[in-house]
Amino acid sequence: MIGFIIAGLIIGALARLIKPGRQNLGLLATLLLGLAGSVIGGVVANLLGTGDIFELNVVGFIVAVIASVLLIGVAEGLAGRKRVGSR
Repeated sequence: MIGFIIAGLIIGALARLIKPGRQNLGLLATLLLGLAGSVIGGVVANLLGTGDIFELNVVGFIVAVIASVLLIGVAEGLAGRKRVGSR
């Protein structure tokens, strides 16, 4: 469980570094988006037959980072929509 949390933080941090621009996300949001990306990467790796859902492998890691970058983009879009709508 602790390894899963640490992996989520690392994947979320890498995704934030890859995503251009400044993200207005806290540590908890980074962790949650990284964890979600980790699960997505694990599921894809499992479907491709390269590993288990909770097993660290190259394909799952790459897919997890890509999924986290996309999730950060979605989170930014939702946060931006809320800010525009509240004015």
